[in-house]
Amino acid sequence: MERRNFIKTLAVSGAAGLTGNTLQAATTQKKKTAQKVTANDREYWSDLLYKIASPVLSNMAKGELQKNMTVELSPTWDGRDKAVTYMECFGRLIAGVAPWLTLPEDNTDEGKKRKQLRDWALQSYAHSVDPSSPDYLLWRKEGQPLVDSAYFTNALIRAPKQLWEPLDNTTKQRIITEIKLLRRVKPPYTNWLLFAAMNEAFLLMVDEDYDPMRIDLTLQKLNEWYVGDGWYSDGTKFHFDYYNSFVIHPMLVEILEVLVEKNTIRKDVYEQALKRMKRFSEHLERFVSPEGTFPPFGRSLTYRTGAFQPLALLAWKKQLSEIHTEGQIRSALTAVHKSIFVAQSNFTSDGYLTIGFAGHQPELGDWYSNNGSMYLTSTSFLPLGLPEKDSFWTSPEEAWTSKKAFKSELFKKDYPVEY
Repeated sequence: MERRNFIKTLAVSGAAGLTGNTLQAATTQKKKTAQKVTANDREYWSDLLYKIASPVLSNMAKGELQKNMTVELSPTWDGRDKAVTYMECFGRLIAGVAPWLTLPEDNTDEGKKRKQLRDWALQSYAHSVDPSSPDYLLWRKEGQPLVDSAYFTNALIRAPKQLWEPLDNTTKQRIITEIKLLRRVKPPYTNWLLFAAMNEAFLLMVDEDYDPMRIDLTLQKLNEWYVGDGWYSDGTKFHFDYYNSFVIHPMLVEILEVLVEKNTIRKDVYEQALKRMKRFSEHLERFVSPEGTFPPFGRSLTYRTGAFQPLALLAWKKQLSEIHTEGQIRSALTAVHKSIFVAQSNFTSDGYLTIGFAGHQPELGDWYSNNGSMYLTSTSFLPLGLPEKDSFWTSPEEAWTSKKAFKSELFKKDYPVEY
């Protein structure tokens, strides 16, 4: 619509005798309109993530999350201690929020929200490992804490200067102790190997003793499980689901980033994993329909927009596939968020996420699902770690592949790759 109006303006001006001033005015108006659209995208993203995060972090900062959070369990819940809900909630949420908190403080409305979230997050980290706190997390029971400890440490890797360095020494030592004690959990030969490896990568990052075997085994198995064209199997058998997004690609690449930085692995190993994630992201982009919906297949569907974590991570790192533009990916991800979060029933009356895909649909929960699990959706917001004036936010809105395809516009064909 914007382009047609612009052309119409030029046509009318031409009929009246187009002048340089008229053309300049029309061009300026087009730029202002584009800036307004992209600014609204960022405002929408930041307001939505704040809405998701604030009930959790504001309560946990006071040690009152377990007191006040409305807990929902799947109808097929397996009977584990429901306190895993809080571990999942905080770990997954903070992994998605962390990049946003890396931006410097400012006096804008968004900047004030960021500062508030960062302050709450630091207080929440302290409560999470303090045995005397009502919000001490479930570190030493069940096997599930291994999973969410990896998101907990992933956030510290994503925002070390904002979330790790400001912590007091007691809290730091408590975190290190809890992470090392989780070596008691023997991960199955599935994506769970990455959770163990992520924790060891964190320990390596903060110059603590780490177990290289947990990392080396994970890298070896993931390489064996690569099935081609950007996809990994989850264990020895391939499952068609979004676990390449939820866990495999992002964690593998970010573990390797730490190893490269610490000079413990060849850079080409990291580059190969990154290249494969870029290829996988090309498939993800094509999953987005012209309306912004995406196919609901596989387990853990209730993690909602977390299915797009690889695209979000690549955008934040400025490493998108060469066939993608920033305006295209921002537009696609904005449409995805709107298609999911238009339903008010995504949230409880007191602001916590509910179990569901596009709204409250508890019957879609798996045997391991609680509403704390749902906070993995935050990992689709990683580009908020880019400043407001970054080209990701200022690039003109652009149609993504499916939108072009169903409007009979030219779009790039797709072929398999051999790497």
